[in-house]
Amino acid sequence: MNEQTPAQPMALLNEPATNYLDASYSVVSWLFTTDHKRIAILYLIPVTLMFFIGGLAISLDRLNLMTPDGMLVDADTYNKLFTIHGVIMVFFFLVPVIPTVLGNFFLPLMIGAKDLAFPRINLLSWYLYMIGAAWTSAAVLAGGVDTGWTFYTPYSSMSSHYNVVLTMMGVVIAGFSSLLTGLNFIVTVHWLRAPGMNWFRLPIFVWTMYATSFIFLLAVPVLAMSLILVILERILQIGIFDPALGGDPLLFQHLFWFYSHPAVYIMILPGMGVVSEVIPCFARKQLYGYKFVAFSSFGIACLGFFVWAHHMFVAGISLYAALIFSSLSFMVAVPSAIKVFNWTATLYKSSITFEAPMLFALGFVALFTFGGMAGLFLATLGVDMHVHDTYFVIAHFHFIMVGGMVLGYMAGLHYWWPKMTGRLYSDWWSRITAMVIFIGFFLTFLPQFVLGYNGMPRRYHMYAPEFQVWNVMSTAGASILGVGYVLPLVYLLGSLRYGKPAGRNPWHATGLEWQTPSPPPTENFEESPVVVRAPYQYHLEKAQNEP
Repeated sequence: MNEQTPAQPMALLNEPATNYLDASYSVVSWLFTTDHKRIAILYLIPVTLMFFIGGLAISLDRLNLMTPDGMLVDADTYNKLFTIHGVIMVFFFLVPVIPTVLGNFFLPLMIGAKDLAFPRINLLSWYLYMIGAAWTSAAVLAGGVDTGWTFYTPYSSMSSHYNVVLTMMGVVIAGFSSLLTGLNFIVTVHWLRAPGMNWFRLPIFVWTMYATSFIFLLAVPVLAMSLILVILERILQIGIFDPALGGDPLLFQHLFWFYSHPAVYIMILPGMGVVSEVIPCFARKQLYGYKFVAFSSFGIACLGFFVWAHHMFVAGISLYAALIFSSLSFMVAVPSAIKVFNWTATLYKSSITFEAPMLFALGFVALFTFGGMAGLFLATLGVDMHVHDTYFVIAHFHFIMVGGMVLGYMAGLHYWWPKMTGRLYSDWWSRITAMVIFIGFFLTFLPQFVLGYNGMPRRYHMYAPEFQVWNVMSTAGASILGVGYVLPLVYLLGSLRYGKPAGRNPWHATGLEWQTPSPPPTENFEESPVVVRAPYQYHLEKAQNEP
């Protein structure tokens, strides 16, 4: 970096008498808290529950695909299971998990603020998330939804099940939660930065949260509007999307994907921010190309709004429009490639240690890169015509969203868990878990690339016998993956009772969040810290330790 800053460390703060986890707090005080750290924990519990509910739903479908005849569940149940899997995983886990849990907890700490700009709105956003999740869960218990997570019309507009309306209302309510969170983050970053914390001293995680918040504000209203129109069409019988009423079903696809492709970056950008924190820490090296990494986040956020129609190459759009969207889809890979290049350059000739957060971060880089390169095939018109709506698309999506984003979340959770709780977890079990998830993921989804290329369509509960061996491999991988996802639940919860005290900074990391006690005090900082240098100055630490 070109910026010249003093080499002295940031000011350390006095130990407070209480912290946000103090046992004297009652349940009622938690439900009415405005402390951003406690609200983050309130989010952590339901999003974890939703993750396992969504995972259980698709596990049943995956077991059904062990045999070509699909003997476990019938076609209707199969459709409901993968719909619930998609709805819950996308709208109630992947989209909110890093912003609401890690972002809520650490964004104020990382910029030297005592809380978010609007603490009461932050609490309101949690209640909206809970209401949306409860509403959608009620639809599941009432009989389920079989439209797919995309709610494509006319499936959603003509379905006789009013559970579809309940589900969409739950998603809309949860969308307002995301809107409020995004607004809160933007105002906080603009107005509550500590003295000396200029824009180019912000940690990359804060940059990615900031960019993600703009996507929330611009994209979520489009999804809410689209789903509300479907609900009104069903109730009032007016022709918007339903062709039987004179509507246009392709209009819904355009509106839905205008939100949903930027939503991919809502899911992946926060994971990129986590990886940009973890890699310099465990490589003991300054992040290479800080400004390029920071601005590439906005490049991704902006270009993400111009590529939605690559989901519709076979839907009837014109050839010229398809060529434009294909070209733009290749362009959006550039800022992502910048990040991968800079992470790789940071690792080059560094002193790498392989603690669990680093293993998860490296897994993120590998899976995201692999999945991103597969996306280039889908951006190519001729190839997309061949593999559209096959398991190739499922494999690509999961390499990015599940392999990449979930590993990014795991990296952040393991990186900051000692700070959140004041306790260390099992180093051995956490490293084993990272490797189990990585191996299980590849065994689950690599066969699906082969299935898709050979023509197996997605969303079918039966298939041709020649595809069985690949489906058996995929189901076996999913079993390993499930074990890998359960293990952190065991040793992280166990660490709350049996873990060793973490201390203020167990990773010897830079950043304001590591200058507070573990867990942080209720007010974060007794005095406003003064930032005197740019982030990731690990080379200064190395120079100070040399004889």
